[in-house]
Amino acid sequence: MTEENLIHDKAESIRDVIRYLRRFKNALVIIYIDDKLLDSPLFTNHIKDICRIHEAGLKVIVVPGANKRINEILEKSGIEWSFHKDYRITKPEAMPLIKMAAFDVSNQIMTALAGEKTNAVIGNWVRARGKGIIDGFDYGTTGEIDKLQVDAIENILANGFVPIFPCIGWSLAGKPYNISSIQLAEQIAVHLKADKLFYLIPGASISAESFKVPDGIGTSPEGNIPAMNLEEVDEFLKANKIPTNKQSVNSNSETAEHSVVSSVPENVSREKIFLLLQLAKEACNSGVTRVHILNGSLDGTIPCEIFSDLGSGTMIYYNNYGGIRAMTRDDIPGVLNVMKPFISAGILLPRTRAGLLEEFQHYIVYELDGAIRACASLIPYDDGQMEIAGVAVNKTFSHVGIGPKLVKYLVKQAVKLNAKSVFLLTTQTADWFENLGFYADDISTLPEARKAKWTSSRGSKVLRYDLNSVSRETE
Repeated sequence: MTEENLIHDKAESIRDVIRYLRRFKNALVIIYIDDKLLDSPLFTNHIKDICRIHEAGLKVIVVPGANKRINEILEKSGIEWSFHKDYRITKPEAMPLIKMAAFDVSNQIMTALAGEKTNAVIGNWVRARGKGIIDGFDYGTTGEIDKLQVDAIENILANGFVPIFPCIGWSLAGKPYNISSIQLAEQIAVHLKADKLFYLIPGASISAESFKVPDGIGTSPEGNIPAMNLEEVDEFLKANKIPTNKQSVNSNSETAEHSVVSSVPENVSREKIFLLLQLAKEACNSGVTRVHILNGSLDGTIPCEIFSDLGSGTMIYYNNYGGIRAMTRDDIPGVLNVMKPFISAGILLPRTRAGLLEEFQHYIVYELDGAIRACASLIPYDDGQMEIAGVAVNKTFSHVGIGPKLVKYLVKQAVKLNAKSVFLLTTQTADWFENLGFYADDISTLPEARKAKWTSSRGSKVLRYDLNSVSRETE
């Protein structure tokens, strides 16, 4: 790689960070931290990262899990418990110990934040009610969230503190209940209309190695799914034979890891991943902008997820993340930036600002969080044919399926515009287009205006798409 390219890549990374800093200034982030991470060598780094994003102007709420610590304290005290539909069932005398465990974990979080000079406060902002008796079964000390003291929480945030929520809620009469930290984090995000909800759990990875990934859902070079919209989440759950309604996936107040699948790293059960996806769907449908499932075994996963387009985990979103739209004049610098390496490699013909000003109405772009990451064009000719040209995808996003989406979109546009035929010319990417359904054709079939621009020195191949098949698919 040349020095120019190295500097360019560094500059793009810095620009991304600045763009996200501006975008998420004063944004509210809810972070669930699995208590297994407290004993991890990465715990201190995760805390440092949380403090840095807080210092950068984001508002942060921390919800620590306490399953591991509750187990330890109950075992040490000789108190038995059981699980019913993955809910921890205990007698009332266990509740003081559960409360002790929950606050012990919260205190560890607060102490670690204080070590980084970040002010935090632990509070009892959760009103709860007992889960009660369902189908004849008494859930005892297990509770559900009834109400949050939203005004109090917002005041604490406004004063620059980080609120910490233990997994305990209190009834109006002051009776404590053990509630789900994972569900508590989701409910806090919903009630406060959070911009982001993070689930930081060791080994929580959604990848092609561990799960079946449906066609059309892109993966990173490492095989992870960087993002899914709600429709894609349903497709993913169906592909992995999991019903898409949350009632089919149960989890206790602090989930028991009973059913562990060896293909999922570090003993994260498939059921827990599916529960997180269901909660993510519910949160997004209730107004939370984005939910992120992060592998807490990876150093730096939090800032990478916030300040880069592909992030480090899996993001679930409702809308306003990325998509195809018509190009505008303001997009020209971004489009030229995307095209630059392909022009240098001889894959694309040179483009100029002046040329794009004349042709921008034929282009579409793929925008991710305000940055142009891909482009393509559909150019009409007098004889009714149309040409797909200028297809370029930023190399960082080359594995997540953006290119095929652009091409398929333009093919459908050609059908809508009653094109006689659609073609493209390529020198180095014929195999890629053939995988999308294009087939080789002869130079003689090109429109006269396009044929006049073809040169034997470049020797571009002609590929064509059967528009009749698209008509049948879309009827």
